[in-house]
Amino acid sequence: MATWRPDPSFYPSPRMAAKAPKETLAYVAAFDPDRQRPDAIAVVDVDPASPNYSEIVGQVDMPNVGDELHHFGWNACSSCLCPNAPHPHVERRYLVVPGLRSSRLHIIDTKPDPRKPEIVRVIEPEEVAERANYSRLHTIHCGPEGIYVNALADRDGKAPGGIFLLDHDSFDVLGQWEMDRGPQKLAYDFWWHLGHDTMITSEWGTPDTFENGLVPEVLLGSNYGRRLHFWDLHTRKHLQEIDFGEEHQLVFELRPAHDPTKAYGFVGCVISLKDLSASIWTWYREGNQWAVKKVIEIPAEPADPDLLPPLLKGFQAVPPLVTDIDLSMDDRFLYVSCWGTGDMIQYDVSDPLAPKETGRVRIGGIVARATHPKASNGALNGGPQMVEISRDGKRVYFTNSLYGAIDPQFYPEGLDGWMVKLDVGDNGGISFDENFFVDWPKGHRPHQVRLEGGDCSSDSYCYP
Repeated sequence: MATWRPDPSFYPSPRMAAKAPKETLAYVAAFDPDRQRPDAIAVVDVDPASPNYSEIVGQVDMPNVGDELHHFGWNACSSCLCPNAPHPHVERRYLVVPGLRSSRLHIIDTKPDPRKPEIVRVIEPEEVAERANYSRLHTIHCGPEGIYVNALADRDGKAPGGIFLLDHDSFDVLGQWEMDRGPQKLAYDFWWHLGHDTMITSEWGTPDTFENGLVPEVLLGSNYGRRLHFWDLHTRKHLQEIDFGEEHQLVFELRPAHDPTKAYGFVGCVISLKDLSASIWTWYREGNQWAVKKVIEIPAEPADPDLLPPLLKGFQAVPPLVTDIDLSMDDRFLYVSCWGTGDMIQYDVSDPLAPKETGRVRIGGIVARATHPKASNGALNGGPQMVEISRDGKRVYFTNSLYGAIDPQFYPEGLDGWMVKLDVGDNGGISFDENFFVDWPKGHRPHQVRLEGGDCSSDSYCYP
């Protein structure tokens, strides 16, 4: 894994990362919702000069069925250049791929041929449980001193969920990260401000409240996640909890500013119990504490009940269902996936407390069923979900599946997978690349996207 020189895909600052070479490949997690065939990591050609542009050009199948591959990441990234725990000669080479349902970890080598990745190690759930007491593995981030993995439950599928570390050389499970978790019980996403020695975590629920789909009684009882937790990254101790209130449910994806001198970030809230709206909140420093402010509210859209799934008929509306967000490397544009209505919205967040909408496209959607210029089917379903941005901010990729058990609750006719790409204007604005549409092979649904060499949600930086 070691190299004589620092990995050329590592950049000390986001400014330098934005000047990196363009990606030519994307790695995409694909899962079988019926758990009858192995999940896979697909390799998609994203080079416009290639004769195979917008095609799946490689694939590695998992050795088991039923993993439900989720938010995977690289073994190493630009955080390896941080002065507090430098190891710049580690190579960005391995994808660390968690199974959310199986609690299994897969270590996948993308070299020597990045189109033909290979599994080099499988870490079984028993090892994770024995060494870290966790299960239901959700998200991977490479940190300055190792690989961070978060889990939504303990070894028995109960609260609390939390974070554990892998060694970045051996991939051995080292153990639980938390020294003092305070009131934190539920887990979902996590990220950090390396320059401010702060970890932030968000919440979903325990496996019994999502593995067979969202539970209406839990949702309406305001018992899904609604809090942010702030931690001392160095001492691994809980510092502060912010409760968004009973109205707000499913506080999900976290996107801190890339500039390490900036102490703010964004989080999406999937749904309001008051009016089915979705919202984006900014966290920021206020004196000696952290604070949050709702900065974007996206309303539900009235709809004919006959066009709605059973779960929504009584509301006579389509909720936006903001299920993912992503922030461009220059911290200027925030992209918001509205999986329910089918919108991908671009906001200028140069002022993080006063965003302005600068672009919007629609594809899929519970009622809209908007199509794509290259799609053979005139009525697409699913909607913008996992979103990833190129390091230079010029290209945005996204897929349309949320989670195997939840997809049919909102798209009961069955969800047909796809992946698309947007082109970004110099001063904002987004439009479909009419030549890029991956009609995903039946039997799998696409989820997380990772770009060759890094992207806007894979790396963190210690220099501005």
